[in-house]
Amino acid sequence: MSTNSSTTPQTDTSTLAGSLEAARKFAVPNRLAGKVALVTGASSGIGQAIAVRLAAEGARVVIGYSGNPAGANDTRAAIEQMAKESIVVQGDISKCEATKKLVEETYAKFGRCDILVNNAGLEIGADFWDVTEADYDKVLNLNLKGAFFLTQEFVKRLVATKQPGRIINISSVHEDMVFPHFDSYSASKGGLRMLMRNLSVELGPHNITCNNVAPGAIITPINKSLLNNKEQLQALLNNIPLGRLGNAGEVAGMTAYLASEEAAYITGSTFLIDGGLIRNYHEQ
Repeated sequence: MSTNSSTTPQTDTSTLAGSLEAARKFAVPNRLAGKVALVTGASSGIGQAIAVRLAAEGARVVIGYSGNPAGANDTRAAIEQMAKESIVVQGDISKCEATKKLVEETYAKFGRCDILVNNAGLEIGADFWDVTEADYDKVLNLNLKGAFFLTQEFVKRLVATKQPGRIINISSVHEDMVFPHFDSYSASKGGLRMLMRNLSVELGPHNITCNNVAPGAIITPINKSLLNNKEQLQALLNNIPLGRLGNAGEVAGMTAYLASEEAAYITGSTFLIDGGLIRNYHEQ
């Protein structure tokens, strides 16, 4: 859905569902045929669109989720409507036993895993001096620790069997752009950026690529309060050169490309999906 500086986006269910339609519409048929993809946080928003897009391109998909079983089943239903194969696996990846479970169940069902999309994430806002240890741990354990150890489990199998692979982290413009009052979130995404860069070098000899996709302001259910606040939304749109918010299908498109053989020579990079926001940001 597109907006301009004088238009307020609508947030009805058809608009949010449009992200899934966009994910399907631009899919490249069979580009990922024979591949198996594990996507975390795939029960809503960006993760849901990515799971649908990868399935539309031929991958069998593992729908990882933590606390939204209805959303995970919605993702599976959308994939089944395309006559594609998927499974749903529950697990809180902030705990290492869950990262092992996700990979084990992927191999138990499909016998392989070629693509890992680290999408699950959390942000908790607070003034820096008010951040609690508990909230810090929630954010860092999910956004950074979870991605770290799930990637480790994914890579162990590939290295042991000498198989190539793709790691795609759904990061944020805030791996580089300041985000006052969301310090733990920014720290986690900055850490994810350096993890990606390190792994691109360390895993390159094993033919395993690692890249980040960094969304800016994207229309997802989690942003409904922002979308319904006309004044706050307009201030954000004024910072986006393209004059609109992005949709989850656009993030899914870049993810599918990086998962494909077309991107075999791409590693160690961050790809911004932000309408130019990072080049024109002003504190709101």
